[in-house]
Amino acid sequence: MVRLEPVPADSTRARTLLSEYFEMRGEAFPKGQNYRPVFPAASVFTPPAGVFVVVVDDEGADVGCGGIRRVADGPAGVRYEVKHLYLRRETRGRGWGRLLLEDLERRAREWGAGELVLDTHHTLEAAGALYARTGFTAIEPYNDNPNATRWYGKAL
Repeated sequence: MVRLEPVPADSTRARTLLSEYFEMRGEAFPKGQNYRPVFPAASVFTPPAGVFVVVVDDEGADVGCGGIRRVADGPAGVRYEVKHLYLRRETRGRGWGRLLLEDLERRAREWGAGELVLDTHHTLEAAGALYARTGFTAIEPYNDNPNATRWYGKAL
């Protein structure tokens, strides 16, 4: 059974997965556009400001990650942002992304969040489908992320 383990965002485990995620994003980014990866500061993923979670498979290997961090409050009050949701290609389609997203949502609720938000790029079609299946809907941009083309929110 897959496990979800909170880890420091600046740990070797987190940085390894984030490096893979950034490489995958850079390769898939539209030609002529620059993808700008930014390793997150560990402090924004330290409870209750946020959390960074690693997905561990049945064999004990780290195979994915994601986190939430508190951002400026929105119309629904306390707001957390989903960041860096990633699963290694060979693990996709098993429902682990949904489990990770549900875990992050649960943690946000425990910290009093009224809303989850996220930004993404239109080329991440599977991610967009996951967000739609889990209740996220399109919202107006809440940030100026140069890597994003779509913004989503979910009332909690």
